[in-house]
Amino acid sequence: MPLRDSWEDEAERWIRWARTPGHDSYWRFHRDLFLRLLPPPGRRTVDVGCGEGRLTRDLEALGHQVIGIDGSPSLVAAARALDPAMDIRLGDAAALPVESGCTDLAVAFMSLHDIDDMPGAVREIARILEPGGRLCLAIVHPLNSAGRFDGRADSAPFTIAGDYLGTFAYSDTAERNGLEMTFHSRHRPIESYFLALEEAGFVVEALREPAVPEHDIHSPGDRRWQRVPLFLHLRARRL
Repeated sequence: MPLRDSWEDEAERWIRWARTPGHDSYWRFHRDLFLRLLPPPGRRTVDVGCGEGRLTRDLEALGHQVIGIDGSPSLVAAARALDPAMDIRLGDAAALPVESGCTDLAVAFMSLHDIDDMPGAVREIARILEPGGRLCLAIVHPLNSAGRFDGRADSAPFTIAGDYLGTFAYSDTAERNGLEMTFHSRHRPIESYFLALEEAGFVVEALREPAVPEHDIHSPGDRRWQRVPLFLHLRARRL
């Protein structure tokens, strides 16, 4: 099943998950760490893979003029319903429904690993960016998607038992505070993302590997994630 269809199937669960504040990493630390990479608001920001719009709304609140784009009809409808004034569009990340050179900033927050044609999406982002425009992206760190801790102890070994350099679909189910969500994604090695950026005419300006911050250590096993990064953040400039 295409990843877009998998996310459409999960849309109602994702809306509940994303709109319940405080329970996941977005609210606790991830959003704020990601926002540090972004340049100040410019003439327009395109949010690629905006989902139900939580980051889109936060960007608008910070002064960005945002176009949000997602491939899930249900998530697009939910984003429009919550804030009809926002410009939310249904579209394929590999065929973005905006004109070439229309923006100076594109954001792909936790979306490129959920897109089957990631290189096509990166090429499209390059098309819509003006020369010198930036792409800021966040993905599940490929170490995270390739490996697992062997236990919950703080010192538990982290093992990659399979194929880090390959590309494969995977799913993770999480349950928390009465919420349940299955995340459908595609593992790719870091090189795959850099090759896509290179071939689309980007140069990477910044790279971050966020770990769980000290203030978010609450239960046994949390500290493991100070040894292995959860996410990978990049800021790249279109040449």
